Amino acid sequence: MARPKSSQHEIKRDEILDVAAQCFAQRSYAAASMNDIAAAGGTSKARLYHYYESKEAILFDLLDRYTQRLLAIIGQAEATAQRRNLDERAALHELVRSFLQEYETSATRHVALLHDTKFLGEAQRELILDRQRDLVSAVTRFLRRAYPARVTPANQSALVMMLFGMINWTFTWLRPGGPMSYAAFAEEVIALLERGLAH
Repeated sequence: MARPKSSQHEIKRDEILDVAAQCFAQRSYAAASMNDIAAAGGTSKARLYHYYESKEAILFDLLDRYTQRLLAIIGQAEATAQRRNLDERAALHELVRSFLQEYETSATRHVALLHDTKFLGEAQRELILDRQRDLVSAVTRFLRRAYPARVTPANQSALVMMLFGMINWTFTWLRPGGPMSYAAFAEEVIALLERGLAH
């Protein structure tokens, strides 16, 4: 019988994923090697292989965990809206705040999700893409319920992509500790939704 993995094993895997995400963001997934990841993490390549059999295995675990985290944020937002008895607009606004709170600390993971999914094997790639589709569908529901007079079958895809366009690319310009915080930017996005979609 195999020994259960220790909590230290999972902590080490998390550390490797942090380092790998930074390497992929800085060098690109294609250019980063297992040697690069090991060196950036202050360990040996042999030690790295103790936790992951390949660079692709690291990428998949990174994206698997991250997409599960994003879906969990949607579930938490729905539960919070019910618990606090929020109306549909307030529920969407809380979701926007929650996504941007996550993005503040996961910029390198988001870069990998947007740029590196194509490097996975077919089955793993489809799993990640299915989760992305689930995310889009869930946000579409939030948006449609929040602004039913404005969001129609004809324009809902464009409006959802507009919202994702505002928040998903913050890693390219919005910096923690910069002149605008992620929390303040969330309020700007909400203000634009309210002024643009509420009428």
